[in-house]
Amino acid sequence: MNISISEKAAEWYKRELDLQEGDFVRFFVRYGGSSAVQSGFSLGINKDKPVNAAAKAISNGISFFIEENDIWYFDGHNLDISFNEKYDEPVFDYQK
Repeated sequence: MNISISEKAAEWYKRELDLQEGDFVRFFVRYGGSSAVQSGFSLGINKDKPVNAAAKAISNGISFFIEENDIWYFDGHNLDISFNEKYDEPVFDYQK
Protein backbone atom coordinates (compact mmCIF):
# COMPACT_ATOMS: atom_id res chain seq x y z
CA MET A 1 0.00 0.00 0.00
CA ASN A 2 1.34 3.40 -1.01
CA ILE A 3 0.24 6.95 -0.41
CA SER A 4 1.06 9.92 -2.64
CA ILE A 5 0.04 13.55 -2.33
CA SER A 6 0.38 16.42 -4.76
CA GLU A 7 2.12 19.63 -3.73
CA LYS A 8 -1.12 21.61 -4.08
CA ALA A 9 -3.02 19.18 -1.87
CA ALA A 10 -0.22 19.29 0.72
CA GLU A 11 -0.32 23.10 0.65
CA TRP A 12 -4.08 23.00 1.27
CA TYR A 13 -3.62 20.78 4.35
CA LYS A 14 -0.77 22.99 5.53
CA ARG A 15 -2.97 26.07 5.29
CA GLU A 16 -6.21 24.55 6.64
CA LEU A 17 -4.60 22.72 9.58
CA ASP A 18 -2.03 25.44 10.32
CA LEU A 19 0.81 22.96 9.84
CA GLN A 20 4.50 23.71 10.15
CA GLU A 21 7.38 21.92 8.47
CA GLY A 22 8.01 18.68 10.36
CA ASP A 23 4.35 18.15 11.32
CA PHE A 24 2.43 14.94 10.68
CA VAL A 25 -1.03 14.28 9.25
CA ARG A 26 -2.69 10.92 9.82
CA PHE A 27 -5.42 9.54 7.56
CA PHE A 28 -7.53 7.17 9.64
CA VAL A 29 -10.66 5.08 9.18
CA ARG A 30 -13.84 6.46 10.67
CA TYR A 31 -17.31 4.99 10.84
CA GLY A 32 -19.83 6.77 8.64
CA GLY A 33 -19.78 8.43 5.27
CA SER A 34 -18.88 6.59 2.13
CA SER A 35 -15.93 5.89 -0.09
CA ALA A 36 -15.06 4.06 -3.26
CA VAL A 37 -13.48 1.21 -1.29
CA GLN A 38 -15.56 0.64 1.87
CA SER A 39 -19.28 1.18 2.32
CA GLY A 40 -20.20 2.88 5.58
CA PHE A 41 -16.67 4.16 6.29
CA SER A 42 -14.63 7.15 5.25
CA LEU A 43 -11.26 8.74 5.92
CA GLY A 44 -10.70 11.16 8.74
CA ILE A 45 -7.62 13.28 9.36
CA ASN A 46 -5.80 14.52 12.40
CA LYS A 47 -2.45 15.96 13.43
CA ASP A 48 -0.78 12.98 15.05
CA LYS A 49 2.62 11.33 15.15
CA PRO A 50 2.98 7.85 13.67
CA VAL A 51 3.15 4.82 15.95
CA ASN A 52 3.28 2.04 13.33
CA ALA A 53 2.98 3.71 9.93
CA ALA A 54 2.27 1.34 7.05
CA ALA A 55 2.40 4.02 4.36
CA LYS A 56 3.96 7.47 4.35
CA ALA A 57 4.52 10.37 1.95
CA ILE A 58 6.32 13.65 2.53
CA SER A 59 5.33 16.81 0.70
CA ASN A 60 6.14 20.43 1.51
CA GLY A 61 7.87 19.33 4.70
CA ILE A 62 4.75 17.58 6.04
CA SER A 63 4.59 13.80 6.62
CA PHE A 64 1.27 12.22 5.63
CA PHE A 65 0.72 8.66 6.82
CA ILE A 66 -1.61 5.73 7.40
CA GLU A 67 -1.24 3.43 10.40
CA GLU A 68 -0.95 -0.33 10.01
CA ASN A 69 -4.28 -0.95 11.78
CA ASP A 70 -6.11 1.14 9.13
CA ILE A 71 -4.74 -0.68 6.06
CA TRP A 72 -7.78 -3.01 5.83
CA TYR A 73 -9.87 -0.03 4.72
CA PHE A 74 -7.94 0.34 1.45
CA ASP A 75 -8.61 -3.25 0.32
CA GLY A 76 -5.35 -3.45 -1.64
CA HIS A 77 -5.66 0.06 -3.13
CA ASN A 78 -3.10 2.85 -3.04
CA LEU A 79 -4.20 6.32 -1.96
CA ASP A 80 -3.41 9.17 -4.37
CA ILE A 81 -4.37 12.64 -3.14
CA SER A 82 -4.63 15.37 -5.73
CA PHE A 83 -6.21 18.81 -5.66
CA ASN A 84 -9.38 20.10 -7.33
CA GLU A 85 -8.80 23.77 -8.23
CA LYS A 86 -12.47 24.41 -8.99
CA TYR A 87 -13.69 23.31 -5.56
CA ASP A 88 -10.49 24.25 -3.68
CA GLU A 89 -10.22 20.87 -1.97
CA PRO A 90 -8.21 17.65 -1.96
CA VAL A 91 -9.47 14.65 -3.92
CA PHE A 92 -8.91 11.02 -2.87
CA ASP A 93 -8.29 8.52 -5.65
CA TYR A 94 -7.96 4.82 -4.87
CA GLN A 95 -5.79 2.88 -7.34
CA LYS A 96 -5.21 -0.89 -7.48
